[in-house]
Amino acid sequence: MNNKLALFFLVILMQFSCNNNNDKRLADQLRDAKKKELIFTNIKKGWTFFDTPINETSEASILTWPQWREFMEELAKKPRKTITDYQKKSKILSTKVMALNSSIPAQFDTPQIRSRIAALITQVRMLDLYINLTDISDKKVVKIVAEINIELVSLQRQMDKIVEKSKIPMEAGESELLQMIIDTTRAIPSGNPMMPGNPGNNGAPEKYHTMPGNSGGVASPKNPNPSQP
Repeated sequence: MNNKLALFFLVILMQFSCNNNNDKRLADQLRDAKKKELIFTNIKKGWTFFDTPINETSEASILTWPQWREFMEELAKKPRKTITDYQKKSKILSTKVMALNSSIPAQFDTPQIRSRIAALITQVRMLDLYINLTDISDKKVVKIVAEINIELVSLQRQMDKIVEKSKIPMEAGESELLQMIIDTTRAIPSGNPMMPGNPGNNGAPEKYHTMPGNSGGVASPKNPNPSQP
């Protein structure tokens, strides 16, 4: 009888323990779900990119620079349903932004533009890294989105500076001076001609060059009249 009673209490104790474990597990799952929902809500709210051109130069480049257009179009397509959608979008953006570095138009192929594209690439890849972590930091993701916007503005402003600078006409006389330098450079012969003062003729004028056959090596004037001895 005592054994049966002990077994009965043991069964009750095990059920009570299992119920407690289940309740704890359910509580942990509920807390984790709420945390993920909050992270998703914050990321969704902070996922706002400057996906439209900020000046005429950038707007014109949309038409002539396909990779720039594709990147901006991807920025404008905001994920909607789950955090997985945002993770997939970040990978697409990372691929699109990398294409900018290998397709820069000749007009914008300058160190200033390249440095800004490199900074933009770094930020987009950081976004892809942080949003795909197991433990996602929504604050970090939202901060990187803001930094990407800063790099987007910086890049477009630099593009506009290059275009505006190309429109500035040369000052009066600048074009003539430039042409003079070019003409002077072209006029310089490639050889080493004999000129007065050239070390090759000891600085003597041409009429006092040493004549062949003069054993003394003394400079004699040229005979102006070939008929006279």
